[in-house]
Amino acid sequence: MTNASELIFVGIDVSKGTLELALDDSAKTQTLGNDQGGVDALIAKLKPLAARVAVVLLEATGGLEQPAAAALCASGFAVMVVNPRQAHDFAKALGYLSKTDSTDARALSHFARTLYASDKRERLLYKLPTPQQETLLAMVTRRGQLVGMRVAESNRLASAHASQRKSIHVHLKMLDRQIGQIDDDAQRHLVDHFKDKLALLKGLKGVGPGTQAMLMAALPELGTLTHREIAKLVGVAPLNCDSGKFKGKRTTWGGRANVRAALYMAALSAARFDPTIKAFYHRLLAAGKPKKVALTACMHKLLTILNAVIKSGMPWQASYPQHANA
Repeated sequence: MTNASELIFVGIDVSKGTLELALDDSAKTQTLGNDQGGVDALIAKLKPLAARVAVVLLEATGGLEQPAAAALCASGFAVMVVNPRQAHDFAKALGYLSKTDSTDARALSHFARTLYASDKRERLLYKLPTPQQETLLAMVTRRGQLVGMRVAESNRLASAHASQRKSIHVHLKMLDRQIGQIDDDAQRHLVDHFKDKLALLKGLKGVGPGTQAMLMAALPELGTLTHREIAKLVGVAPLNCDSGKFKGKRTTWGGRANVRAALYMAALSAARFDPTIKAFYHRLLAAGKPKKVALTACMHKLLTILNAVIKSGMPWQASYPQHANA
C-alpha cells in the first residue's frame, strides 16, 4: 500500500498546442504536445508511476482538455477537471503571482493535493463520457461554432459594401443548411440513444431539442446528484456573500457555461409557456425581484425539476409528490 507521503499529485496546464506536466508543486515541468502524440507520451510518462498517482488535475479550457482527460481516465487514472476561476483563485491565495505554463501546472499540482483531501473528492472526479455522449457533445459543440459564424456574418451584412452582400448571403444560406443538418442528426441521435430520458421530459415546456441535446451531452450527472449539488455544478446556485453583520447579495458564478446558456434559453420559453415556471416567475416579479434575478431563479428551478424527473424515473407532472416541491 502506498504511503500518503509517496503519492503523486499531477497538475497539467492545457493550452491549444501544449500540455504542461507537473508531478509536484516544486519540480521542473515537462512540455508535451496537445495532440494524439502528446497524449500518448503523457500516458507513457505516467504509466510507470500509476500506483503512486493519486489524482491528475486539469483546468477546463473550452474543451481543449477533453482528449487528455478522457485518455487518462480510460487508462485508469483518477482525473479531475476544475473551473478556471477556482484554480486561479487558489493559485493567487498561495502566492503564485507570476503566470506561466509551468507555474500554472505546479499550482494545479498543489490544488490537486488539496482537493484529494476533501470530503467531496468522489464528486469531483471526472466521468468518462460514453461514445454516445461524446458524439452528441461533438454535434452540439459544432452547432455552437456554426451559430457563432452566422452571427458574425449577419453583423457584417449590416455594414457590408454592395459588392460583398451576395457573398455574405450565400454563406448565410450555407450555414443555415449546415445548422439544420446538425439539428436533424442530433435529433436522430437523441431518439436512438436517449429516448427513455427524453420521454420523461415531454410534459415540460421550454425544454426543446437543443436543450435536451445539451443536457444529455454535457450534463451526464443529471439525476444522480442532489438538487443543491447539480445547481452548483452548473453554476446556478445562489451563493452567499456575508461577513459578520454584513449580508451581501447572493450571486451565481462558475459552473458549465454551455449548459447554463441552454438553460437560460429554456427558462425564457418556460417562463412564458410552462404553467409551473410561469407562475414562479411572476410571483418573483410581484415580490419586487429584478427580471434578471427572477429568470436566474427560473433556471435554478427548471434544473431542479429536470434533476428530480430523471432521478424519479417518472414523466414530469407538477402534481406528483416527487416533482411538486422541486
